[in-house]
Amino acid sequence: MRLVNKIVILFAVIAACSASMDAQYYQMANQLQQMIRPALTGGLNYKGFVDASYLQGFGDRNASFAEISTTQGFKYADWFFMGVGAGVEVVMTNPQTQFSDWGGVTDDFDRHKGHSKTGWIIPLYTDFRFNIGKPSDIGFYIDLRLGASFLLSDRYLEIGDGYLTNSECFYFRPSIGMRIPMSMTNTRQALNIGISYQLMTSNYWYYHSSDITLNSIGVTIGFEW
Repeated sequence: MRLVNKIVILFAVIAACSASMDAQYYQMANQLQQMIRPALTGGLNYKGFVDASYLQGFGDRNASFAEISTTQGFKYADWFFMGVGAGVEVVMTNPQTQFSDWGGVTDDFDRHKGHSKTGWIIPLYTDFRFNIGKPSDIGFYIDLRLGASFLLSDRYLEIGDGYLTNSECFYFRPSIGMRIPMSMTNTRQALNIGISYQLMTSNYWYYHSSDITLNSIGVTIGFEW
C-alpha cells in the first residue's frame, strides 16, 4: 500500500512539473511573439544611415581608405540605436620595397596574379550608436562598429616592406561627432559630421606570415532617416 502511495505521489509531482513547464514555455512563446510582432508590422522605430568617409593611415605600415557605407536597424530609445551594415572601401597602401628584389617570394605573387597598391574591401559590421541630447536639438553621438572586412580580389596589396594577403580582417571603428536635425518638426532626418578611427588587423607577409594592425583616422559625413 505504501508503494502505491509513493507511485501516486510521484506521478502527481511529475504532472505538476509538466504543467509548470508548459506554462513557462507558453509564457516564453508569448513574449517572443510580442517581440517579433512589432518588427513584422513596422511597430519598431526603424532607422537607416548612409555615410561617406575618408581615413588617412598612420604608422610605418599604413593605408588610407575612402568608404561609402549604409547601416539599417532600429532605435530602441532616443539615445540608443542598434543595427547592421555594410560598406565599400577603396584602400590605398603605402609600399616601400621593390618586390622584384625578393627572389623566391615573387613566386607567391605569381600564384595570386601579382600585387597591387590599390584594392577594394567590403566591411560587414554590427553598429551601436548612442545619442547625447534631445532629438530636436543639435547634439552629439558616439558610434561603434564591430565586424570583419574582406578583400575583393586575390591580388595581394603592397604595404610598407611587405604585403597584405587576401584573408579576412578584423574591423573596429569608433566615431564621435555632431548630430544636426534637418528640421524641428522632422527629427528623424539629421546630418551627422564626425571624426572616425579605424582599426583593422590583417594577415601580413614579410619573408614569413604574421599579423599587422592598420590604424587610420579621418572624417565621416552621413545622413540618417
